[in-house]
Amino acid sequence: MRQSPANRILLLLKTEGPQLGAAVGEHLGISSEAARQQLTKLAEEGLAEPVAEQGSGRGRPKQLWQLTLAGHQTFPDRHAELTATLLTTLVGTLGEDALDAVISARETETVKRYREEISASDLAARVRQLAAIRTREGYMADSWMEEDGSFMLVENHCPICAAATACAGFCRSELETFRSILNAKVERAEHILVGARRCAYRISAH
Repeated sequence: MRQSPANRILLLLKTEGPQLGAAVGEHLGISSEAARQQLTKLAEEGLAEPVAEQGSGRGRPKQLWQLTLAGHQTFPDRHAELTATLLTTLVGTLGEDALDAVISARETETVKRYREEISASDLAARVRQLAAIRTREGYMADSWMEEDGSFMLVENHCPICAAATACAGFCRSELETFRSILNAKVERAEHILVGARRCAYRISAH
């Protein structure tokens, strides 16, 4: 099914970050004015908002458009409120050790499942395979090679953000999962939970 212009804009802002109105129009194949009308409508619905571009030089700052918190929440969150409540109840009832056991069991299951799909011998292919799996799971992932030969794995959405917010152990566990699966050095370069718009990982051979 073809997406509406509004949904295409939301997806663009989610995956590419803040955009000029002209860039949105170019992406949709419509005029800048038509794009601004769509963006204004999204702003009226509380899903997008204009911000001034930082470091744009002399003169009047250029206006960028970005998602609001409500805009981000239009993407899947895997029952965030229920997840956060269950985790809080688990810790309150059984203690931190029980939560650590849950996180460890999830990590073991995830590593096993990923290894069944990631079988490439070279790191570049493994990173691509991992990005494909994470996209399928709702993380809206992408990957590429940097000029220095390292790789970037970027996740534009976190469907378990509520769980990660309630317990940072989930984020630590995912980092260890990536290191194990890729057999590589993996460092988190950007993190949604500390205010970034996405999570990003720099990957290089040991």
